Amino acid sequence: MSETNHEEAHTGPIKTPKQLLVAVFFSFVIPIFAIIALVSYVVSETKPAGSVHTEASLLGGVTAQDRDKGTLDRIQKVGSVEIRDANRPLKSGEEVFKAQCTTCHTTGAAGAPKIGDAGAWAARIRTGFDSLVKSALHGKGAMPPQGGGDFDDVEVARAAAYMANSAGARFPEPQRAAAPATTAQAPAAAVTPVATAMPAAAAAPAAAVAQPVAAASGEGLFKQACAACHMTGVANAPKFGDKAAWAPRVKQGLPVLVETVIKGKGAMPPKGGTTASEPEIRAAVQYMVNAAK
Repeated sequence: MSETNHEEAHTGPIKTPKQLLVAVFFSFVIPIFAIIALVSYVVSETKPAGSVHTEASLLGGVTAQDRDKGTLDRIQKVGSVEIRDANRPLKSGEEVFKAQCTTCHTTGAAGAPKIGDAGAWAARIRTGFDSLVKSALHGKGAMPPQGGGDFDDVEVARAAAYMANSAGARFPEPQRAAAPATTAQAPAAAVTPVATAMPAAAAAPAAAVAQPVAAASGEGLFKQACAACHMTGVANAPKFGDKAAWAPRVKQGLPVLVETVIKGKGAMPPKGGTTASEPEIRAAVQYMVNAAK
């Protein structure tokens, strides 16, 4: 009797093979469903408030937001390619000024020279057009490159010319690269064949031929760059053909006059704001001197 009671005391709740199979089944199935539920909760995009910290603890301190940010950092672009239409119409200097420059150059903010202020622009104009364009493209002082805009280089140069011209300069409106090359080389082409032919000719005939060609070349450059001031007398420029105004200048000699034009004087920028060569400038000065004799 005592042996029977001892055996019953040591028996478990599983007494039949069927109970054993059920116990084994649930011991595997329940943990699997628990794992599936936990994984579904972790990867779910919508969670109740306060679940971020729980998720962080489950993933070793890394939240879904951190994973997303890390992914974005890894796949973010490292550069960009911008394609522009090289043949699109260029904006005028006035358009670029109104779009980008007016904020500072109309009010004088940050020491910017006001548009139309001849006194503020005079020193800048004397540095030459190339210097103005360089400052506009690369920035200067408080002004960032291109004034913070994003224009074609030629458009920026046009804006510089527009502002300088409003203060008394006479810079021509820049064109695309091919246009200025053709215009600038035209006078030179007229002079070059004569210069090449001169050594082969006698001294006296050469002098007779050179003068008309130089005068013609000088007239072209005069009409292009000098007439705006010298036909009207703007900024005290001696008027074309005014013998009284030109007399003291003619006495200085042609070399001195040419050097003055190349370096600039008063409101006249170096080379009159052009890219003309020294022979072309000499021809233009000679043309104006001849008209005043």
